[in-house]
Amino acid sequence: MRFGETPVSEAAGAILAHSLKRDGIVFKKGRILSQDDVQQLLKAGIAQVVAAQLDADDVHEDAAADRLAEILTGSGLHATRAFTGRSNLVAGIRGVLIFEPDRVEALNRVDEAITLATLPPYSLVEPKQIVATIKIIPFSVRKAALELCLDVPPSETPRLSIAPLRPRKVGLVQTTLPGMKESLLDKTRETIDQRLAALDCDPCLERRCAHDETEIASAIGGLMQQSCGLILISGASAIVDRRDTVPAGILQAGGEIEHFGMPVDPGNLILIAACDDVPVVGLPGCARSPKLNGFDWVLQRLLADLTIDPRDVMGMGVGGLLKEIGIRPLPRAQASTEPVTAKTPKVGALLMAAGQSRRMGPDNKLLAEIGGRAMVRHVAEALTASQVASVHCVTGHQAETVVAALSGLSLTLVHNPDYAGGLASSLKRGIAALPQDLDAVLVCLGDMPLVKPDVMDKLIAAFDPLEGRSICIPTWQGKRGNPVLIGRSLFSEIQSLTGDIGAKAIINDHPDATCEVAMPDNSVLLDADTPDRLQEIRDTHAPGA
Repeated sequence: MRFGETPVSEAAGAILAHSLKRDGIVFKKGRILSQDDVQQLLKAGIAQVVAAQLDADDVHEDAAADRLAEILTGSGLHATRAFTGRSNLVAGIRGVLIFEPDRVEALNRVDEAITLATLPPYSLVEPKQIVATIKIIPFSVRKAALELCLDVPPSETPRLSIAPLRPRKVGLVQTTLPGMKESLLDKTRETIDQRLAALDCDPCLERRCAHDETEIASAIGGLMQQSCGLILISGASAIVDRRDTVPAGILQAGGEIEHFGMPVDPGNLILIAACDDVPVVGLPGCARSPKLNGFDWVLQRLLADLTIDPRDVMGMGVGGLLKEIGIRPLPRAQASTEPVTAKTPKVGALLMAAGQSRRMGPDNKLLAEIGGRAMVRHVAEALTASQVASVHCVTGHQAETVVAALSGLSLTLVHNPDYAGGLASSLKRGIAALPQDLDAVLVCLGDMPLVKPDVMDKLIAAFDPLEGRSICIPTWQGKRGNPVLIGRSLFSEIQSLTGDIGAKAIINDHPDATCEVAMPDNSVLLDADTPDRLQEIRDTHAPGA
């Protein structure tokens, strides 16, 4: 890759290294300069730009990140389309993240241009949570370096996956000594049930008995007969040795002691055992408290059907000092109200299908057939096949006929009785109907049937308000098109629009929050505004076109 000052006259196809603002020109970093861009720059008197030009042995940052994502994404995960060299691996299910840390480190040592950042192994993750991010640092990476990462045998690939939680019936044995208060046992059970609820399990089946090995063995046997898939033992006295009362009771029940103690504080005095392939855990005293401790790490792995051998336990020491971490394993419903993890944005879609299409004559262009289906249905099908969370369709002119053309699709209808007043009224009506939990909206015109789900997904992948990308616009060879993605922070400004105007005024008011996303074809520019354009779209859509 060649990088540095580049004569504008030679910059067509180069990647702009720094954002540029001058004389009405607003070009963002990473823009691939078109011939039209070059002419604008020359007209503005700009003779040099700092740019990157790829050589034959370079792979563009987005292509490299996408290829790495393919080999890193395992079960339970999906990858976002790369943008600015970044692809995120996102959880599709609730469970425990698993990978080999040394293999991640090996990948990161291949080349400084290639990076992979992850959550800690065995993290408990939620759906839509970002668990890892691939980032190509410069605008491209050497093909040879990328191939070193891609050619690793499958057994050595640092593939990431999620082991899903598998709720099961859990038994709890609590032992007592003379003078022990029942209220303490009740509180312990309540805390254990909170932990289980946070991991999608029902309340435990409890048995209380004397702190005696024979009594403990009998209680274990009773819970086994009730088909418990995990048994927890909270002793009245802490376990201090493999030959103590609780481990002795497990052995008497026919179990086997697998490991005692762990390098996690609090949680040192934990006992890992098994009885007829059912995991049995002798709890440390800190398990009576809701604060995070080593038992939480063990419980999460067991409920994800992950084995815990002595080597696994001994490897928990790095990061195992938990005393000063004020995290509590709250029940899931409680935890969900306090998000602390990075999440993929929740983006809804507005399908604008209310207009009168005056320039097309007496016919409603949205109902014009393309490949045997109404034009508006093509757009709706592309939206429902994309990564948007929901689709709201705003109707107006000939609403009943438009709705009939969309029958069978999963979308919400929003009627705008004031459609004749212009696009702004339909846009405002649609925004007001959106769910409150959306982070952004993708505004799609009903007369652009060639736009595919990949276009919509690339816009969603680009959206990141923290990095100044609250508005995402698709481009083809430097020309802006549709659909447009707009962040929630700008919804209130949409409600102030009037007349036959869309979001263009808002986009013009926020150049620093606007991101242009280059697309692989000109579909984002092709709307059926005239009969000639409609015929062009039909010709493009025809088989073999």
